[in-house]
Amino acid sequence: MASIYILSWNVNGLRSMLKKGFVEWMEATQPDILCLQETKATEIQLPKELRHIHGYVPYFFSAERKGYSGVGIYTKVPPVEVKYGLGVPRFDREGRTLIAEFEDFVLFNIYFPNGKASDERLEYKMDFYNAFMEVADSMKDAGKNVIICGDVNTAHKEIDLARPKQNERSSGFLPQEREWIDTFLGHGYLDTLRMFEQGPGNYTWWDMKTRARDRNVGWRIDYFFASGGLKDRIRSAYILSDVMGSDHCPIGIELETGHSS
Repeated sequence: MASIYILSWNVNGLRSMLKKGFVEWMEATQPDILCLQETKATEIQLPKELRHIHGYVPYFFSAERKGYSGVGIYTKVPPVEVKYGLGVPRFDREGRTLIAEFEDFVLFNIYFPNGKASDERLEYKMDFYNAFMEVADSMKDAGKNVIICGDVNTAHKEIDLARPKQNERSSGFLPQEREWIDTFLGHGYLDTLRMFEQGPGNYTWWDMKTRARDRNVGWRIDYFFASGGLKDRIRSAYILSDVMGSDHCPIGIELETGHSS
């Protein structure tokens, strides 16, 4: 059977990645689909080197606010359809969601909100979580295979961050955020990394100010989730912690396509 490789990466500003060897990394790595979060740019603001990477078709969805949020997909696999946003203006004006429907799965690329700024933003984050889950569930319940990737902005369990006790009252590790992930998984989704890796120390984000990456004092807040029907087709799930350029690192899955190569 043929496999496709899907990667996800919060790049913390796509334009800045050009100087950090992003295109060369893409050309060397050759993912079939690459999902980006926090692009912080409209498509028109991107230099042509980022708009035209050989072999890929790009899709971008940006926030109304300049230099903020934004998601993008580069794909070698032609999508059947691409939807921009969840269909909720309150969330879509922040440019957080691209939904690409392929022949045998639907891929959500999402930059979930951060709840640290205020109680209002935490409420917004929780509302976004629930609005997203409603859309994902509707597709899953309609018989579609669903894959979700991106920066979820929450560490699920104590094993998913280096210092759980110190962060019990921080957004990103609050009981209601963690419970939402429990609820979501209870709706029939898999945390793909935990299908293959049960151990600690597997992080995807590190605080740059404190050089936390040097000591691997991190958080796992970037995920690939998949609907249960895909369980036997997920061949691997992994974290590319040696890839630099952002305060996050890329994560990936290998998916059996269901078609002969």
